[in-house]
Amino acid sequence: MIVRARRISVLLIVLLIALESLALAAGANLASIRFHSGRQHDRVVFDLSRIPKYEAHLSDNGRELTLDLADVSASGVSRANFHGQRIQSVKYRLENGHVLVTFSLKEGMTYKLETLSSPSRLLVDVLPGKSSPAASSEKAKTSPIRVKPANPYGVPGLEKDEVAPGLTRIKYSYNDEDGKVTAYFVEADNNRYKVKPALARGRVPGRETVSGISDRYQALAAVNASYFALSGDILGVTRIDGLMAGTTYITRSAFGLTSQGKPVFGKIDYNGQVKLGSISQGVSGVDCERGENNLIIYNRAYGSRTGTNEYGVEYVVRGGKVTAINEKGNSAIPADGCVISVHGTAASYFAPVKVGDPAVITENLGTQWNNCPDILGVGPRLLTSGKVTVTAAEEEFPGDIRYGRAPRSAVGVTKDGHFLLGVVDGRQAVSHGLTLTEWAYLMKKMGAVDAINFDGGGSSELVVGGEIQNSPSDGQERPVGTALMVVNK
Repeated sequence: MIVRARRISVLLIVLLIALESLALAAGANLASIRFHSGRQHDRVVFDLSRIPKYEAHLSDNGRELTLDLADVSASGVSRANFHGQRIQSVKYRLENGHVLVTFSLKEGMTYKLETLSSPSRLLVDVLPGKSSPAASSEKAKTSPIRVKPANPYGVPGLEKDEVAPGLTRIKYSYNDEDGKVTAYFVEADNNRYKVKPALARGRVPGRETVSGISDRYQALAAVNASYFALSGDILGVTRIDGLMAGTTYITRSAFGLTSQGKPVFGKIDYNGQVKLGSISQGVSGVDCERGENNLIIYNRAYGSRTGTNEYGVEYVVRGGKVTAINEKGNSAIPADGCVISVHGTAASYFAPVKVGDPAVITENLGTQWNNCPDILGVGPRLLTSGKVTVTAAEEEFPGDIRYGRAPRSAVGVTKDGHFLLGVVDGRQAVSHGLTLTEWAYLMKKMGAVDAINFDGGGSSELVVGGEIQNSPSDGQERPVGTALMVVNK
């Protein structure tokens, strides 16, 4: 019996080795190729199922860089011919199981290659300078992405790296009684940089990854921001460039920026009124799904059409007048106006309204918010004037946000007025996540005096220079509704 058991054990070991060999032989899958042209470099990001064997070769004249990816499947990948400040064009070819990508470079360029293991990414940076092809190729094989350690405060596990003048990337790892915690931050000098919210795909509803939003706007850094519905509707009072893009029925905290770029934290309420002809009604919501007996305003932030069904009435408003009435739904939204969509009792109140009647829309957010063209209604509040003030209970956040440890995201402001964007990983071995109170104390430790919580869980993601800093808990990037970006003033 002992001999037989040993034979079975040997067979199991052989089988496991064979399965592992088959997995390794399966090759890597190239899911997408993304491009970003920034102030310091042009960056090409190859999203892969795992890091394959690769080599880079620079031509003798330094004008062509060829990346050779071995045993990689690239079926279905868009092979865009992008160009930037340093890359002039790109060509692709497949050869004996290799994917060969050749970049035409401007004169005087060099490059470096780096890898990210979770998720698997291969990064190609093209930047000014001179180096030998051999030196660059050697660096490509040996240089993983790292935050350069700098520890001016003597805090164990704290690493800092100034990625640009006045822009500092931070990684902080520590152990508590329940395991490891890993968090990532970027601090931006408010004299050089400003923060700016952006809608996914530039509209509502819409969802897009944080790295996609960052790449599209060529942001220096970006973090996920608003809560959102699966449809992409924004859940929270949201205004971008002075245009409302979302509302909520609950009084909650918000982060805003005045027209002078000064940050604002506090509670926010949306109060809207629509007057068509002589009849006034309160607004149920902006740029969201129309429900029973609702009055919804749809503006250009919602895209080209309302997407509503035929069970309501819609009034097209332009130039302070009702210009059309539609009872079939899915009205076209004018770029220089809006659509007032009503259902049930709200529709019956407006029944006497005719084309040509005057239209007046009033939106009030409160004294401190009316001067803020950019607002993100998120929450709960974490810090107020240096004190931990978690407001989850009074803002009626559900249990999945209020309780337990999870990945978190936030924005804060330091005593010097610098912006601090941060995420903490969770639900994985590298980091178990934090409660809201623990997250507030960590934001304070990193220097914030005022801070507010953003959407968390699988949405939590921080991008710096087009590079994902943390490890999203979904195992991949989750498309989100908005992001808060760091951009040059």
